[in-house]
Amino acid sequence: MLKDNNEVKTWCIAKPSSNETALSNNLQYACDNEMVDCGILEEGNACFCPNTLINHASIAMNLYYQANGHNYWDCDFMKSGLITISDPSYGDCKY
Repeated sequence: MLKDNNEVKTWCIAKPSSNETALSNNLQYACDNEMVDCGILEEGNACFCPNTLINHASIAMNLYYQANGHNYWDCDFMKSGLITISDPSYGDCKY
């Protein structure tokens, strides 16, 4: 079971095999959560580009995962989430 501790940092991303419906649902679910601010996904902000559904869903899913305590079940998203130990950040977009 992966969980953040002092030794291992983890992130939640969308599985590459996820379909568009799952990604859309995950994006909406995560961003509708009151503990998650998806403003970084808005046009002109650090994580808008690339403007793809899998990118935006991954960022939102990770925001949800981080806000809810890094528990493996907070990255399940009906089996469409994946916990990684590789930092998915890019450019100015920090996960």
